[in-house]
Amino acid sequence: MSSTENLSDVTTGTSTTETGSDSTDSANYADSRDTTEGRVYTVSGGDWDDVIADAAHDERMVINMGPQHPSTHGVLRLVLEMEGETVTQLRSVIGYLHTGIEKNCEYRTWTQGVTFVTRMDYLAPLSTEMAYCLGVEKLLQIEAPRRAQLLRVMLLEINRIGSHLVYIATGGMELGATTAMTLGFREREEVLHLLEHLTGLRMNHAFIRPGGLAQDMPADYVEVVKAFIKTMKERLPLYDKLFTGQPIWRNRLKGVGYLPVDACLALGVTGPVLRSAGLPWDLRKTEPYSCYDEFEFDVPVDNGADCWSRYLIRVHEMHESLKIIEQCLEKLEPGPVMVEDKKVAWPAQLSIGSDGMGNSLEHVKKIMGQSMESLIHHFKLVTEGFKVPAGQVYTSVESPRGELGAHLVSDGGTRPLRVHVRDPSFVNLQSMPAMSEGGLVADVIAAIASIDPVMGGVDR
Repeated sequence: MSSTENLSDVTTGTSTTETGSDSTDSANYADSRDTTEGRVYTVSGGDWDDVIADAAHDERMVINMGPQHPSTHGVLRLVLEMEGETVTQLRSVIGYLHTGIEKNCEYRTWTQGVTFVTRMDYLAPLSTEMAYCLGVEKLLQIEAPRRAQLLRVMLLEINRIGSHLVYIATGGMELGATTAMTLGFREREEVLHLLEHLTGLRMNHAFIRPGGLAQDMPADYVEVVKAFIKTMKERLPLYDKLFTGQPIWRNRLKGVGYLPVDACLALGVTGPVLRSAGLPWDLRKTEPYSCYDEFEFDVPVDNGADCWSRYLIRVHEMHESLKIIEQCLEKLEPGPVMVEDKKVAWPAQLSIGSDGMGNSLEHVKKIMGQSMESLIHHFKLVTEGFKVPAGQVYTSVESPRGELGAHLVSDGGTRPLRVHVRDPSFVNLQSMPAMSEGGLVADVIAAIASIDPVMGGVDR
């Protein structure tokens, strides 16, 4: 036998040796088709095969956008079927950032659950904390003290500004406006510095707790917040100069990603996307919580129902948030930031030592030297948690992306039986096909940016 006889035949892709077999004899082999270059085998799996099967026409092309793509907000995968530059079919594929947060909450106490849910929408973590804690408080039939409620509102609005700044920064970067990215993240850094000063952390704060807040504000919080307001009032008009009046920016967004109000309602879309279609639905006004009914502010609405309208609404909302923060400072009065019930208040009023770490010596002496009851109570409250009456509840807040709701189920124990969060990013993402099909592939990027999805909230 010559040395060439053992080589594979390039026209069939099969071995020509005596032990070889023809690939067409078995159904287990990959699909094949004959081309001018020979036979080509297609090896793939899952939903990709289904999409390929749908693309019956030769002039159609199926491509993956993401999940590793700089313009899909992290790990979103879009499967596009295109004819030339026109998108004929779009499907969102999610699950690449799945964390099992909701399931993890079932194995932790009600207070520890805050540390999990704050990591869902990591651009607006305080909104998720708020929805979750309002649900726990409703089950417990308690209400946070007034000072805690006002401070919650202040923190939520600071967080809202930061989230909208990321929308402008990332959306601008994806469309080629690098100045939007540098400016947006510059201002967001001011937000993160402020939140770190007020809560101790830049993100994933776990600061809003069932019954109130983890602790009160630092002594200089009024001056620091006022300085932040002054800085933002000076810088926000710059966005109007650079983008709102910029013809390229306007032409890139206007008429793109159209989604009328009836489509929004059919898909359950909320937030700026819904308000851009002309419906002034904002839970801070329609179903107020945490003293929001005491504040004077406008709900920005537009009727363009496109990416341009969503941009205008978010810029306007930042100005309204500054108004609310100013009113918070006027309304705040000294008082407790956690409910008086010692069986719920967690942590058990631990003060910080001079080293900035751990508990003060006086407090340790009191717990361990004077009151065994205090020590036992503190230990059981931290390790076991408090019991929540059996029942289920749904509470919702207006996050920067829309209605963020928490459905909590309790069996009367110290841990949740079930935690489910209605994340607006997940629901709003359903609108991608309606916004994009029939448009250009370049406009898909603008449509994603206008929804402003956070994949941590989508995959949870």
